[in-house]
Amino acid sequence: MKAVKVTYTVKPEYVSTNQQNIKAVMDYLEANPIEGMDYNAYLLEDGQSFMHINVAKDEATMNQLLSVDAFNAFRMALKASEPVSPPKSEVLDKI
Repeated sequence: MKAVKVTYTVKPEYVSTNQQNIKAVMDYLEANPIEGMDYNAYLLEDGQSFMHINVAKDEATMNQLLSVDAFNAFRMALKASEPVSPPKSEVLDKI
């Protein structure tokens, strides 16, 4: 099992756009689930920070997300928005 947490903070004017881009990813994954992967995104209490958690059975399963057009569009748009705090990935160890 592999789990990764990604956190970042966007500019206030980008929050709504980021939410729409995330929704496009989530809608795609709901219609086309990746077997062995659970992907969720959250808006944090400050209203500008986001956390994504991806739990997958293995690295190969996790990497399937990179072949999703909506996910790549989300990533490119986020980078272009020049976030206040860029995405930071952390590998999580299940206890």
